[in-house]
Amino acid sequence: MTMLIRKLESIATLSDEERQAILSLPAKTRVLQPGQDIARDGDTPSQCCLLLDGWAYRYKILGEGRKQIFSFHIPGDIPDLQSLHIHTMDHSLGTLTQAMVALIPHEAMRELTTRYPGIAAAFWRDTLVDAAIFREWMVGMGRKSAFGRIAHLFCEMYLKLEAVGLAGEHRCRLPITQIDLGDALGLSNVHVNRVLQEMRGKGLITLRSNTLVIEAWDDLIRAGEFDPTYLHLQKRAA
Repeated sequence: MTMLIRKLESIATLSDEERQAILSLPAKTRVLQPGQDIARDGDTPSQCCLLLDGWAYRYKILGEGRKQIFSFHIPGDIPDLQSLHIHTMDHSLGTLTQAMVALIPHEAMRELTTRYPGIAAAFWRDTLVDAAIFREWMVGMGRKSAFGRIAHLFCEMYLKLEAVGLAGEHRCRLPITQIDLGDALGLSNVHVNRVLQEMRGKGLITLRSNTLVIEAWDDLIRAGEFDPTYLHLQKRAA
């Protein structure tokens, strides 16, 4: 549960009592393989999934097997938090890598948020930040070039990882394939490959063995027209 505390404290303030209450949440831990569904479109979950290790993503399958990825998730995220109040899943949640998850019963989450309004407010803030991220993705897919979309996503993922202590010195793990990038940003695999080659050629990034190194942070920000305000980060992990 320490990853959940890190995540919430990157966007809100928790008291010692609230931290202890989160640490006391009952949960069952599971290790999932890459490409395994955590929740499927149409499911009615009775528990929330806290990502402890590894990456996950929200997605929907369209006709002829076409996939649209809505978001990528890292340790500390509860990607299906909305299932507390929206009982039927309208999309699927799956693992991008091998992942360790903590499954927390809805009943325990409801009791926690009833007893601790400050935690409820932190979850509400997290949901609002999630909505802000969706808006940024919509702007990117509607109005930005392929180069700008990918640059923006790299900046976003780096800052999210840094905020929970999983990145630093403009270096982070990034286990996202070119196909995943295309499915998330509405681009073909060929187009993604071309943009990544261009970014490397301009000295903006190095991407090798699932590790992203941002060589020119300010230039990448400009290329993606990236303004981190929408992430509403109050502080970064030490």
